[in-house]
Amino acid sequence: MSAAIRLANADLAVEIAPLGAELVRLADAEGREYLWNGDPQWWSGRAPLLFPMVGRALGDRIKVDGRYYPMPQHGFARRSTFEIVDTTATRAQFRLTDSEATRAAWPFAFRLEIVYELIGATLRTAATVFNIGQAQLPCAFGYHPAFRWPLPGASGPHEVVFEKPEPAPIRKPVNEMLSRETFANPFASGRAIVEPEMFAGGALVFDRIESRSVSFRAAGGPTIRLDFPTLPHFALWTKPGAPYLCLEPWQGFAAPEGFDGEYSERPGVVAIAPGASRDFPLDIVIERGR
Repeated sequence: MSAAIRLANADLAVEIAPLGAELVRLADAEGREYLWNGDPQWWSGRAPLLFPMVGRALGDRIKVDGRYYPMPQHGFARRSTFEIVDTTATRAQFRLTDSEATRAAWPFAFRLEIVYELIGATLRTAATVFNIGQAQLPCAFGYHPAFRWPLPGASGPHEVVFEKPEPAPIRKPVNEMLSRETFANPFASGRAIVEPEMFAGGALVFDRIESRSVSFRAAGGPTIRLDFPTLPHFALWTKPGAPYLCLEPWQGFAAPEGFDGEYSERPGVVAIAPGASRDFPLDIVIERGR
């Protein structure tokens, strides 16, 4: 396995693994760690990239032009080794292109470019999906970063603060599909203290989110702010009692209960025209203690 790529500036140090082009470390100049460490006792992930699917499909398979293809939860990118295109002290570019292995699960020509760049106390991720084939490219894309809970130096309750009020009801997993039933949104006012029992039924899925920025914070500690201008869906997830919280901006989500239609018709999936591309940017901003 290739060694992780390290980037650093005066404010932050990060490491990215070529496997999945996954962020595996995020620390400040004093060495305080913000990203979950991947302890498999709870969850071995740290910040996987979800592509070309977010969530799960019925029977772990998708339908394209009437034919079924095997597709694991959250797609295959997180299990694929990316090409390292270019690196500097503060920037790294990774690439995943279709292959015989990817086409066995998703019969499309594509190129996925991931660029990580440190800009002050911000880690900027530019994810771009290119359609290099001759047909429409139906896809989803998502981020799944897990942050330490409690945050370094923080004490007392932690809260999640949305950019705007979020009155729309949320959805939850049902047999790993997305519930057709909706539930009252605990963040309807735009903010709430996060408690482990919120996640007894699994992730909280915001399939009608107004905000494009969400913060995680607590007294005495830093604020982690995620800015995701083009991603219209979001999730919060942890295992009850686990020492991390995932803040997940998405384009797309798990298939609705019972959905077995064409992948291109799955809610949340977008189509990219031949020769076109689509950007899914994310900024992770570390704001020091309040």
